Amino acid sequence: MPTLATLLEQNREWAERAVKIDPQFFQRLVDEQNPKYLWIGCSDSRVPANEIMNLLPGEVFVHRNIANLVKINDANCMSVLQYAIEVLKIKHIIVTGHYGCGGILAATQSQVIHGRLGAWLSSIRELHQDYLKESPTKESPASTMDRMCELNVLQQTRNLSRTEVVRNAWAQGEQVELHSWIYRLSDGIISPLRKVICEPEFD
Repeated sequence: MPTLATLLEQNREWAERAVKIDPQFFQRLVDEQNPKYLWIGCSDSRVPANEIMNLLPGEVFVHRNIANLVKINDANCMSVLQYAIEVLKIKHIIVTGHYGCGGILAATQSQVIHGRLGAWLSSIRELHQDYLKESPTKESPASTMDRMCELNVLQQTRNLSRTEVVRNAWAQGEQVELHSWIYRLSDGIISPLRKVICEPEFD
């Protein structure tokens, strides 16, 4: 594992390479932030938004948390969302989960998780219980996990569509689109999960 001193040296090397390729690279970042996308994703270290979409710094506004949750009582997420829509005028909001999500695994295990993490994952536990009741066939644990990762993304996109800031944007005629994506660690491919939401749906 690299030491902190190594990380700082790697940072200097990266900055030098960036300037050699594009002498104005950092000046553009200083002058203005103008991303076209808001990425709401998982904190998992294997899912870096810029890198897996092949985007440079400044091209995507990012909010990450455990299991890519959208909660209306989460001041952090709601502030990011408001800033993205009202200040940055972002039109594409992408909720991205990933297969093999540790948050989903923790929430669906029988062992009770206490403290703040347990409270944070409570909505996923409820989603899992609903899925087990409605699932018509017995699936393998791996298949159930994959499906839960997908269902969680879809649920968070629905939550996003019900937020005040998104509803207000739609009411004002702004073309804000909500996207539901899933990322596969084993091959690095992102797949859309459903149609784009661009107007209020029936709750």
